[in-house]
Amino acid sequence: EVQVVESGGGLVQPGGSLTLSCAASGFTFANYDMTWVRRAPGKALEWVSSISKNGRGANYADSVKDRFTISRDNAKSTLYLQMNSLKPEDTAVYYCAKHGSAPPGQGTQVTVSS
Repeated sequence: EVQVVESGGGLVQPGGSLTLSCAASGFTFANYDMTWVRRAPGKALEWVSSISKNGRGANYADSVKDRFTISRDNAKSTLYLQMNSLKPEDTAVYYCAKHGSAPPGQGTQVTVSS
């Protein structure tokens, strides 16, 4: 059974930073491209970033480019999202998933507010 546990969210002031983690199990993590998506209050699910199986390729939504960095540790089956220069519009529940699959976890809440 595919399982992911997202963590690292919280309340942060505009301009602050957070690092999200996603611990994966139930599948061979290193064999899959992985993705972060988010859902802001009252809005649809939004793609944020994806990373290739070996971690050498990454893509970002325009809204987060140059502020967020995706990475992975295949030995630990863990996906990361380093978020800098956070803005109120980054407030959302963040989920990780195998690329192209629906997020199976509960997500982690990120709130950016002064």
